[in-house]
Amino acid sequence: MDILQLTILAKLNMWYNVNWSKLMHLLLPTFLRQPRMIAFLNLFAQQMTLIFNKWLLGKIQHEIWLAHNAQVCYLQKILNDEFPNPDRKIRITDGQLYQRMYIYTKNEKKPKWLGVMHIRQAIDYADVGYDFFVVVPKTLQLEEIKHKMNALIQRYKLASKRYTIIYDESN
Repeated sequence: MDILQLTILAKLNMWYNVNWSKLMHLLLPTFLRQPRMIAFLNLFAQQMTLIFNKWLLGKIQHEIWLAHNAQVCYLQKILNDEFPNPDRKIRITDGQLYQRMYIYTKNEKKPKWLGVMHIRQAIDYADVGYDFFVVVPKTLQLEEIKHKMNALIQRYKLASKRYTIIYDESN
């Protein structure tokens, strides 16, 4: 989430809506409530507001981190939230894209019609290479966001899972 969304969430949270200037004014004894003293305390209130807002944004970010886990639906949601694209087209697909086709030798005497075969990379086949693929639409500039996306996936994925980021070939 970007800072704007986090600040909107912070304003909606009524339990942490504190007016530090007003609180310091009300906690000040009545005989000290003079314009100079109130102005002096407002300096501290401004700094306290900045520190409090940083804490609140961190709290909301941690709540988001805790609300999501390694399930595909949550990982897909967090990627689409973090990297906005028109139709939320960042998908997570199974790592086993294609099944291997076995070609028999002459000595085995088991003829098989091959039909149309495509030569693919070894990592595209079942039980080899990656456990899942993160499919990114071509509208996103992968080179610009690759490091941030890798860090986000590393945060949420299970430790034993392997992945790679690829462009969507269907578009």
